[in-house]
Order: sequence, then C-alpha cells, then structure tokens
Amino acid sequence: MMIEQIRNLRDARPFRPFVLLLADGGRIPVADRELILVVPSGRIVVVCQSDDSFNIVDMSLVTSVEAKGSDA
Repeated sequence: MMIEQIRNLRDARPFRPFVLLLADGGRIPVADRELILVVPSGRIVVVCQSDDSFNIVDMSLVTSVEAKGSDA
C-alpha cells in the first residue's frame, strides 16, 4: 500500500529525501520528515516546503514514490 511506503520513508533512520509522483505528472518533494503529515486515515498527506508553501494531497492521486540519495 502506497501510504505504508510513505510512512516507512518518513520514519527511516537516517531520513532520505523523497518525491511523491502524481497522476497528472506533478512532483512533490519531501525534504525532511518534519515537513510531511499523514492524516490518521492515510487518505491525505500535507507536505510543507521551505518557502512556507504547502501541498494537500489526496493519496488516490499519488502514483509512486521516488526515493532520493540512495547509496544502493
């Protein structure tokens, strides 16, 4: 389930930035674990950016997650 992948990436130690890829081709970067909130139901995530903007994302629109900075 996609929300579990997001929770795992958010909680990973050490944290590595990741990107939410959307159905419309949009990309939402997650730079830090403290900048993403998953609502209890897992249907919505809120991602804050360093410029104080934010995205409210319906998880049904997230097609995949791209992990960045992998040493693999």
